Amino acid sequence: MPDTRRRSLFKALAVGAVSAPLAGRAATPPPLPRLPAAPQWSRGIEGQRQADLGDGTYLNPIVAGDHPDPSILKDGDDYYMTFSSFQSYPGIVIWHSTDLVNWTPIGPALHEQIGVTWAVDLCKVGNRYYIYLPANADDSGWKIHVIWTDDIRGAWSAPIDLKIDGCIDPGHIIGEDGKRYLFVNGIRRIRLSDDGLSVDGALAPAYQPWRYPEDWVTENFAPEGPKLLRRGEWFYLVTAVGGTAGPVTGHMVIAARSRSIHGPWEHCPHNPLVRTQSVDEPWWSRGHATLVEGPAGDWWMVYHGYENGMRTLGRQTLLEPIEWTADGWFRARGGDLSRPLPKPAGGRAGPNGFALSDDFTHDRLGMQWGFHDPRPGDATRLQRRDGALWLAAAGTSPADSAPLTCGVPDRAYEIEISLLPEAGAEAGVLLFYNHKAFVGLGFTADAIRTYQYAEELAWARAPRPSGPVRVRLRNDENVVTFHYSFDDGRSWRLHGTRMEVSGLHHNVFGGFLSLKVGLFAAGSGQVACRDFRYRALA
Repeated sequence: MPDTRRRSLFKALAVGAVSAPLAGRAATPPPLPRLPAAPQWSRGIEGQRQADLGDGTYLNPIVAGDHPDPSILKDGDDYYMTFSSFQSYPGIVIWHSTDLVNWTPIGPALHEQIGVTWAVDLCKVGNRYYIYLPANADDSGWKIHVIWTDDIRGAWSAPIDLKIDGCIDPGHIIGEDGKRYLFVNGIRRIRLSDDGLSVDGALAPAYQPWRYPEDWVTENFAPEGPKLLRRGEWFYLVTAVGGTAGPVTGHMVIAARSRSIHGPWEHCPHNPLVRTQSVDEPWWSRGHATLVEGPAGDWWMVYHGYENGMRTLGRQTLLEPIEWTADGWFRARGGDLSRPLPKPAGGRAGPNGFALSDDFTHDRLGMQWGFHDPRPGDATRLQRRDGALWLAAAGTSPADSAPLTCGVPDRAYEIEISLLPEAGAEAGVLLFYNHKAFVGLGFTADAIRTYQYAEELAWARAPRPSGPVRVRLRNDENVVTFHYSFDDGRSWRLHGTRMEVSGLHHNVFGGFLSLKVGLFAAGSGQVACRDFRYRALA
């Protein structure tokens, strides 16, 4: 039950208790309060929630699950978008849409491991596409790289280090002088070469962002995520301040404008344009926005936010309409984002999402699966043969083995998979945030192991019969239940421990990640994984 509904119920019950009749006097108990209806998403592949309601309206998020720092590009009648991928490799998955509401992935753009990647910028200059991406390898410091392609659905180049050190959150723009620039956190600016593949100048301060009142509850000031566009005679600079997580009221969207890329910049009188003001709102910590023109010429804002009570899903992608005002500024017009909004006019609905179930006959690395923080050579741990994914063991437990993870889009879901560990190997299913925060079950050739909050419960270790095991993991709004079967799903046993995982998120463990389904193999030998199935729970 959402927190707001719980509070309403408890408040009503408390009022009823205070006004209860005196002892001995008969009375009819007050009726329980009528709870507000929860948001009702449309359901698509495997019951996954989708934004398009099929009646000309949509309900956020437009891309559910952990898809933070969206960078969006309008390319004729097509839209492309990508997100931070952090420790997962392959990464930087490109998504496509023709109506801004229905999105489906094309494939990963980044295959070479260069460290943690986040807050990228996707742009097009001439006929060439570019992604500017910050990466931090082995905590050696942030460096901005670029990859490029002439075919957005084809192969991308290897990363090129631009030698812009200590910076994140690039935003690309062509100035009134025809030169290319990157803006970065700070907010600072550096000129690029004409081909966009090297720098042509020094990093310099560009803009002193608008300051909110000191008594506002935020995480920190943190000017970041600069995104720029040129419209008419003005350059518009859209920036995030207030901190990405922390208090739900912290993150926000502000704007400035200038007639020159070199400034001076004028603060928007409507700042902040977007900000969560209460824990009762459906979306928390909203920010990191980009403006985009819709198919019919109207305008929209794409940004991310945490779903109320579901930080474990990570930051999800939201779409909100804006309007340009007579004074040349713009305002957000979405209002209550728990309600459906009219879809952008003029678009053509296309495919939405993709199936997460996997028979392991095709390579889906980067699209669905990715190693968490892989070590050199981890990709060679995978083989596909005999209708199974064979995962070579590494490490001694989930705490020191790079698991293969799959992001999830739903508040409640169920997965099943069949596992067969070779002698000496341990196979397991996890809900994995990072190596310090996970829950799950492990199966050796003769034992069942229980992992709760990154530690094995040694007292819960139990024997099991030899042979394959089919595991079912059910996550119902952060309450986790496990079943397992030793006869290929004909009969099931309920695991004796349920777990509550709402605390496995960034505000506790850092990293800006999400809680993903994970498969691990530890010890020695290999584990055969077969018939992975995903099903959303309505």
